[in-house]
Amino acid sequence: MPEDLTVTRTLVIPAAELSERFSRSSGPGGQGVNTADSRVELSFDLAASPSVPEWLRVRMVSRLEKRLVDGVLTITASEHRAQLQNRQAARERMTNTLRDAAAAPPPVRRKTKPTKGSQERRIAEKKRRAQTKNGRRGGGWD
Repeated sequence: MPEDLTVTRTLVIPAAELSERFSRSSGPGGQGVNTADSRVELSFDLAASPSVPEWLRVRMVSRLEKRLVDGVLTITASEHRAQLQNRQAARERMTNTLRDAAAAPPPVRRKTKPTKGSQERRIAEKKRRAQTKNGRRGGGWD
């Protein structure tokens, strides 16, 4: 499965920059759980990658700074019994994580005043609520 990882249309991570490690999984597996190395750790050195443009690397590193260890992003998958399925799951998760980190920031919201109509509706609703609550007040039973 040494394929390139397509993150976006413009960002493709070559397979040579990804490294996989396998270990024994603690999840489901029956009798083979103690013998098969089905857990997958997929690592990508984001800080030193030549395939990520500098302007994008800065954005991605700042967004993923809590998940990076020395500039390396590591994704672990062990939810399946088969190593191949865990490899696919780890690659999917890596793609989604990198895609989210590479996404453009949302546009800055400009503050606007509430419209006259919305202010009037708000006040009218407050008065309606007050009348409802006032109606619940009983004179009491003397």
